[in-house]
Amino acid sequence: MTESTPLNAVVRGSWDPTAARPWRRKSTGAAEEPPLGKGSSSISSDVSSSTDHTPTKAQKNAATSEDSDLSMRTLSTPSPALIFPPNTQGFQNGRGSSTSSSSVTGETVAMVHSPPPTRLTHPLIRLASKHQKEQANVDRLPDHSMIQIFSFLPTNQLCRCARVCRRWYNLAWDPRLWRTIRLTGETINVDRALKVLTRRLCQDTPNVCLMLETVIVSGCRRLTDRGLYTIAQCCPELRRLEVSGCYNISNEAVFDVVSLCPNLEHLDVSGCSKVTCISLTREASIKLSPLHGKQISIRYLDMTDCFVLEDEGLHTIAAHCTQLTHLYLRRCVRITDEGLRYLMIYCTSIKELSVSDCRFVSDFGMREIAKLESRLRYLSIAHCGRITDVGIRYIAKYCSKLRYLNARGCEGITDHGVEYLAKNCTKLKSLDIGKCPLVSDTGLEFLALNCFNLKRLSLKSCESITGQGLQIVAANCFDLQMLNVQDCDVSVDALRFVKRHCKRCIIEHTNPAFF
Repeated sequence: MTESTPLNAVVRGSWDPTAARPWRRKSTGAAEEPPLGKGSSSISSDVSSSTDHTPTKAQKNAATSEDSDLSMRTLSTPSPALIFPPNTQGFQNGRGSSTSSSSVTGETVAMVHSPPPTRLTHPLIRLASKHQKEQANVDRLPDHSMIQIFSFLPTNQLCRCARVCRRWYNLAWDPRLWRTIRLTGETINVDRALKVLTRRLCQDTPNVCLMLETVIVSGCRRLTDRGLYTIAQCCPELRRLEVSGCYNISNEAVFDVVSLCPNLEHLDVSGCSKVTCISLTREASIKLSPLHGKQISIRYLDMTDCFVLEDEGLHTIAAHCTQLTHLYLRRCVRITDEGLRYLMIYCTSIKELSVSDCRFVSDFGMREIAKLESRLRYLSIAHCGRITDVGIRYIAKYCSKLRYLNARGCEGITDHGVEYLAKNCTKLKSLDIGKCPLVSDTGLEFLALNCFNLKRLSLKSCESITGQGLQIVAANCFDLQMLNVQDCDVSVDALRFVKRHCKRCIIEHTNPAFF
């Protein structure tokens, strides 16, 4: 051992009490061996190959090429480059280092590791290695516990866990963990990620992924029709699809999904501005009977912010999705009363309906919605300025089991409409009549004397509300949990009265004297 021995060759903690200086190994220039099972993957690798590229075999092949400067090993695991943003840097795991090479587009193509050196056999090193293994208590957990832990991980982290070792690889690809794929991020190459993942999941059942039931890729702006077509082709058992905010997908891709996934029940295309209707493809329509509309089993449909949706598109949706129970059309500004008439002809099982900010919906539309009768439990008509007490009377008369009503910003509603609503919908639990300047303490008195189960009440910016009306509500609705009186002229004493009688009530207010 010479004085020129590199400091990084000293083994930490290897102090010989009988010697005057710590023990040092010879400087062989070899780095310590990286953890077992660490490898790298290439985007261009075919993860659906039938060859068993497990982490252990990859390490064995790399160890036999000690003469080479660099060794690149490929695993049958989707590369993190598919799932993480393109600017993901090379990672360091333990004491082994890695570097990454990039393509012209900036996406990571491969991660290259240094070749594993000869194993050091000094007794003190073996003792330290044994001590480190004893500290890895996670390896003592049984398989079912590990699978339970993995079930809480998102898709990208689960793919990384599959790269740790052989055991984690087998556990991470357990079919029970792949009933759901959840990808988020604006820069992620979703089309490529879905293609790689579905190929790997179809390994045991070629071309068909039977275990996948839920795909959530909300906010992935790079998702295109190609990615949805991959899901439609490979996942016939799909039951839930959420692509909210993916504005690059079109009607054709959605048609493919609903045609090739007959069990689809939950569809969220909110913010997809190019989607104008939901229907079967022409080929699927020809193969089915004239009543092919009943073949689409969608029950939950969210088309919020689908600005291009018109009455004709809503007519098509209603004719093909007759089993709808939840429909949300928030800010579909081109919908009119005529579209709601089409909807009520075919979809008679709707329980929740939202037409918030549909400014062309009026009292005639409320008359159509009232045909749902006792099946309707949730209704949102916020900021529909053409709705007045007449429309509220229609809803109150026929929809007696209504539980939730959002009528914020409907300035045509007065105390008479609130009175009729309170006397007929006595099981009302949540009511929002904020920004209705014609509602006063008289309307609150009718609510307090009839709707004893009221839990949430919003009176924001109701200029005619005073503390007297709030006290009447608090004295009768003991289960009140949320009260919004922001921008209302109410006294501190009235707020304290509410707090004293409704112990669990959270009060949202703008009175600086009350805290």
